[in-house]
Amino acid sequence: MFKPNTTVSLVVKCQDKFLIVEEIDDGKVVFNQPAGHLEANETLLDAAKRELYEETGLKLEPQCVLGIYQSEVPEKQIQYLRFCYIIELDGECPQTSPKDSDIKAAHWFTLDQIRQRDSQMRSPMVMLCIEDYLSGQSFPLSSVKSIF
Repeated sequence: MFKPNTTVSLVVKCQDKFLIVEEIDDGKVVFNQPAGHLEANETLLDAAKRELYEETGLKLEPQCVLGIYQSEVPEKQIQYLRFCYIIELDGECPQTSPKDSDIKAAHWFTLDQIRQRDSQMRSPMVMLCIEDYLSGQSFPLSSVKSIF
């Protein structure tokens, strides 16, 4: 039976910068939004907050849903179903301290800095989510329901 990998991610914006994590994937340095897999007995929102903390050390509350995305990595025969959340911060961008050993660092990058690293993005989903965010797209947190 086919089951896509369910993942969560966050577009976090502060002072015209986006929070991007630097990690190693297949032996190469890549950049991504804070993101990861849904775990058993976990809501999507809780998974997003957990991944944000593990990858950046930040405990923040998502304010809304950006969108739901489906993608495929044909060479690995994997499909992903990604639920992306938005956090907008006022004031100074907080210091980060990744807890996950797979994360080399977390950076606050401008849109231009992200575009300059386009070939190093873990997936085209990174820019797609940022572009959707910049378009003003969003949905209330209540649009995603969890029943346990």
